[in-house]
Amino acid sequence: MSSVLHAVGGYWWVIALIVLVLAHRLLLRPLGVVIIPQNRAGIVNKKYVVVGKNRNLPDGAIIALNGEAGYQADTLAPGLHFGLWPWQYAVELVEFVTVEEGKIGIVEARDGHPLSGGRVLAKHVDSDSFQDARKFLTGSGERGPQISIIPPGTYRINTRLFSVEEVDVLDVPDNMVGIVTTKEGASLKTGEIAGREIAGHNMYQDAQAFVSNGGYKGLQEQPILSGRYFINPRFARVEMKPMTEVAIAHVGVVIAFVGNDGVDVTGDDFKHGNLVSKGQKGVWADPLDPGKYPINPYTHRVEQVPTANVVLNWANDKSESHKLDERLSSITVRSSDGFTFNLDVSQIIHIPRSDAPKVIARFGSVANLVTQVLEPTIGNYFRNAAQDSDVIQFLKQRSQRQEEAKKSIRAALTEYNVGAVDTLIGDIVPPEALMRTLTDRKIAEQQKVTYETQQLAQESRKALEQATAIANTQARVVDAERSVQIAEFSASAAVKTAEGEATSKTINAKADAEVTTLTGKADAGKILAIGNAEAEVIQKKINSVEAGNYAAIEVSRNLANSRVPIVPSIVAGGDGKDGSSGLVNILLANLVAESVKNSAAAPGAALPAVLTTTSETPAPVS
Repeated sequence: MSSVLHAVGGYWWVIALIVLVLAHRLLLRPLGVVIIPQNRAGIVNKKYVVVGKNRNLPDGAIIALNGEAGYQADTLAPGLHFGLWPWQYAVELVEFVTVEEGKIGIVEARDGHPLSGGRVLAKHVDSDSFQDARKFLTGSGERGPQISIIPPGTYRINTRLFSVEEVDVLDVPDNMVGIVTTKEGASLKTGEIAGREIAGHNMYQDAQAFVSNGGYKGLQEQPILSGRYFINPRFARVEMKPMTEVAIAHVGVVIAFVGNDGVDVTGDDFKHGNLVSKGQKGVWADPLDPGKYPINPYTHRVEQVPTANVVLNWANDKSESHKLDERLSSITVRSSDGFTFNLDVSQIIHIPRSDAPKVIARFGSVANLVTQVLEPTIGNYFRNAAQDSDVIQFLKQRSQRQEEAKKSIRAALTEYNVGAVDTLIGDIVPPEALMRTLTDRKIAEQQKVTYETQQLAQESRKALEQATAIANTQARVVDAERSVQIAEFSASAAVKTAEGEATSKTINAKADAEVTTLTGKADAGKILAIGNAEAEVIQKKINSVEAGNYAAIEVSRNLANSRVPIVPSIVAGGDGKDGSSGLVNILLANLVAESVKNSAAAPGAALPAVLTTTSETPAPVS
């Protein structure tokens, strides 16, 4: 028994609550007392009215304001309430309305004045976030979807008058913008596509201020930046779009579809379009520099124009990263001799920052500039240029043609506010048969050059071999020449010695009668000395003659005795360019010839020795 009491004692508060409810229902409620808990609100339903003029609700009304029978506008706050007799009043306990964090409450009223004027949302009425139903109804509140919202929090709201739905708050991510389309406001004027920017509505969070300040329904020019917003989704629909980014080396030319009609700021010199000031409708004269901009893409279009040099290729299957030339192809031309061939062209252009709006005002986009101006201008120029020459001449004059094209195209593009930096002729593809002919001709020319080079090389080689041979024999020539000189000097010395000895003997001789004898003896000694000197010279000459040459001399002597003339009177020859060795050989040959002639004239005469340019020693003369 004690254990049961102990277990029951742990839940005393439950028992106390049950007792309180039973006491309320059985004791207090019959006495007209109502207890409202702390987390509840009491909605009172008056069953009937016994007497008085406000016995019934007005036609169309749902909520009673003046004590009529029905649901009362005022709710019961938490606490103890008296005078609510059970036979006349029914009290309904409802939970407080709680709007969670990250949510908003959108409200719809079941009672109030009907909407008018084509509006879809009921106007705002100050009713303490719909907690004061009486103030809402007496303040001309309208039934239907409400333009105001309930922010996160807990509210004591009469749910018989208002229904509350929780929806997510609006979060605009970084680098994004929210494009707003409102469902409430004045109608747009004819010709307008979006409502102009309205002040004082806190980025569409105060919808009533937007409408009261003259906001228009439909697409709005002003976008929402990144952040969190309490925007009634029944008032405005928000679409996420990325921010407009102007890349490096580009400018953004803004084309506005909204705003006041602008006044042209270009003057009379530019007749191809109007440029207006910022905020006006049209092409803005001041472009956007590189960066990110919160621009509504439905009301403003930003055309990016490259300010750096742009390369455009007229070539098959070749395109730059900007893709402006992806539809361009090789240019087909016809020469004056009737041949059709293709050539690739690269054009480098530059659009100055100040001229970018003019280009867009005239063409609408850079892509249109390429297709409407650059493509026909450059294509027609090269077609016309090709007709003035044949294919071979066009190929040979490629550099000249390129320079002429550069000047001509630059002059043509200046009119369109585009700078032509350079024009480059790429690959030229002439007809195959003509190309084969040119190739064969070129190969033949190169072969001719090769043969001429080889011929020069052989001539140089010949001169080298000749110079090498001369250099190799030069030492021998010098030795022979020195030997001849030494022999001549030795013979002269011997003669002088003999003459000195003879003179000495003559002076020392006795002056006797035998002058003739002594003189003869002196002459004999002189002759003997001369003979010995000549013999010594001849011997040295023989020593310088090779054995084969000596044998040839003997054979010649024998042939001379037989009186057969085989040696010419003059022999010419030479071992070197200077002719030194050849001169010696000529002298030797003449000496041999003279000896043979003398031998033939005087049989038995001795044959003199012959000098040659050899280093070998022959056998002694017998």
